Amino acid sequence: MRALRFLAAIFVLLQATPSFAVQPDEILPDATLEQRARNLSRELRCMVCQNQSIDDSDAPLARDLRLLVRERLKAGDSDKQVLDFLTARYGDFVLLNPPLNRRTALLWGLPTALLVFGGFILLMAVRRRPAPSSMTDSLAQAAPLTPEEEARIADLLEKDPRTKI
Repeated sequence: MRALRFLAAIFVLLQATPSFAVQPDEILPDATLEQRARNLSRELRCMVCQNQSIDDSDAPLARDLRLLVRERLKAGDSDKQVLDFLTARYGDFVLLNPPLNRRTALLWGLPTALLVFGGFILLMAVRRRPAPSSMTDSLAQAAPLTPEEEARIADLLEKDPRTKI
């Protein structure tokens, strides 16, 4: 029974296909232009969703951008010209993979800087922590208990109910 459920789950997962937001009325009749449009759409960020490409987004603005890409391609623009047009209009933020330049240096450098800073803090914390052998050495160097201290410990252990077996 368990194996049957597993096989059914695998079958359902294999039947699932990725859904794209591109509507049938947006698709270009020329297959080459449509493929270029889809490739460009995967490189452009949905300004509403921000973590999806316009190819995956159902937002109205993403639809408008998909149509704009297709218009520019039909007008004869190259892929670079389409990307340059959209970047000039919306800024580097419209690109899912923005280029490294003066304005985006912080975007590209901040994760690395945070990683280096975190590693430095971790290194300092490890260096400040005493080594385990030095703790053992300091315990070994402690003075032995006096007979009064040993009697006091034995008395406390006899009175504590948790130490009874």
